[in-house]
Amino acid sequence: MTNSNNRRHRAILQRIARRAMRERGLLPDFSRQVIDELDKISGPATQDKESTRDLTTLFWCSIDNDDSRDLDQLTVAEPMPDGAVKILVAIADVDAVVKKQSALDDHARHNTTSVYTVAETFSMLPEKLSTDLTSLNFESDRLALVIEMVLAGDGSLQRSDLFRATVRNRAKLTYNGVAAWLQGHGSIPPEIARVSGLDENLRLQDRMAQQLKALRHLHGALNLETIQTRPVFDQDELKDLERETTNRAKDIIADFMIAANGVTARYLTANGFPSLRRVLRSPERWQRIVDLASSLDERLPSEPDAGALETFLLKRKHADPLGFPDLSLTIIKLMGRGEYVLNLPGETPQGHFGLAVKAYTHSTAPNRRFPDLITQRLIKAALSGDPVPYREGELTSLAAHCTAKETDAEKVERRLQKSAAALLLESKIGQRFDALVTGASNKGTWVRLLSLPVEGRLVSGFDGLDVGDRVQVDLIGTNVERGFIDFAKAGE
Repeated sequence: MTNSNNRRHRAILQRIARRAMRERGLLPDFSRQVIDELDKISGPATQDKESTRDLTTLFWCSIDNDDSRDLDQLTVAEPMPDGAVKILVAIADVDAVVKKQSALDDHARHNTTSVYTVAETFSMLPEKLSTDLTSLNFESDRLALVIEMVLAGDGSLQRSDLFRATVRNRAKLTYNGVAAWLQGHGSIPPEIARVSGLDENLRLQDRMAQQLKALRHLHGALNLETIQTRPVFDQDELKDLERETTNRAKDIIADFMIAANGVTARYLTANGFPSLRRVLRSPERWQRIVDLASSLDERLPSEPDAGALETFLLKRKHADPLGFPDLSLTIIKLMGRGEYVLNLPGETPQGHFGLAVKAYTHSTAPNRRFPDLITQRLIKAALSGDPVPYREGELTSLAAHCTAKETDAEKVERRLQKSAAALLLESKIGQRFDALVTGASNKGTWVRLLSLPVEGRLVSGFDGLDVGDRVQVDLIGTNVERGFIDFAKAGE
């Protein structure tokens, strides 16, 4: 590939992304009506002093990816006299600006989610909102819904509350910077050092997040680890696919958000309101998971058991850390997809098998997920004593629609990951790589390279190979448009 084509990597992937969006029925662009409506919004929603608290002096901070600009949540911790800890999670009040049945809302309702491809982000809401007027930006006063949780020392929930407040982000932090500092691998980020007392607050948040995580795993939450990558561009040339790993800072946000989503679901039920629950049903292909464990000389019970599966996963992670992400991916596929369902007051909620929780709804990312915006409107109606803002049939339809569109968005994102990998390897045809077999069936044999987080199909020399085998492969072809990468066993 010529240097000129190299410089066009981003444009090539953007073209593929837009085509993939349209093929999946997703809107890559905002309509004229949305733009006209957006032009009439001159600033963020203003404070209603009668119904909101002023919490702008707390040690609020955001922790997100290095390049994130749509900041949906802030967190802060407060030690309590009895040894308990109060955790506060502030969620951007997007509904204060994006009104139900507006053109902005119609676009968000259609796509239901932001789509994050390697070349371009297709935001659910225009960037003027999601990265500015409805984002909890640094040193900006913003309206928020606050979820308050008082946790005992072991992470168990003692009491909770929800209310509206005005908040101010005191430090815009990144996962990698905070994690390196918390884990003793880096110095304190300057954004933390500038705010006296924020360092101790973050250490307290970290301690409570670890307690929440331990408690969830004690109840059967699954320890799964899949390979996630992010593109590395030099201007518009794709240079690498960098592997992303979990860390302590990501745990803070993940575990606080899971806890906050549980509080939200229970609050709506307690107030007689319906809710959109995020559920992962008991695995339909449990027997295949049992058979997989048996092939690795481990035994699982005949009926689905999250605790037993978690014990098996921990053993495998210790025995084969290199192959664990591929085992995790297999287990995830066999468990099936999560989905949104309507839960009415008085109904027994379906649980989330992977998280080991019964009450769980998406509520913490209203800038980029439509179910969270629906939940926000339900909460605000419950807080103010207003009627339910959606009819039962409408919520049932929205649950199914959000599930379907989330699947479409994930397929677009995976499609672009494959095209990016093919583009990256295009100049390496004929080279030899060490690889791990990640799939072997009558549908084909798949391998993952050990030097790059890239997977492709083994089209020659696959006889006798099985999942987990190490093999040397030669790259024999790529197709960027279709996202295909083909290998042959070395020497074939």
